[in-house]
Amino acid sequence: MTSYQWVCSVAKNKIDSPKSDDAKKANTSLRLHRKTLKALKTRAIEEDTSVQKIIEDLVNGYLKKTGTKKT
Repeated sequence: MTSYQWVCSVAKNKIDSPKSDDAKKANTSLRLHRKTLKALKTRAIEEDTSVQKIIEDLVNGYLKKTGTKKT
């Protein structure tokens, strides 16, 4: 197997077999005050997590609280 074939097979496996919900996620963007984002990044580091995970947990909590179902 050539290195090109190996790279193609690895890429195909990543596409064909999603390891997590990442394959079901969509990108979005939001604008935050610089101080807010800095504090959020600092907290994510302190909690050994990511800004994405913190925001997703907060949004899911909000949706659950308001009775909004995820589709």
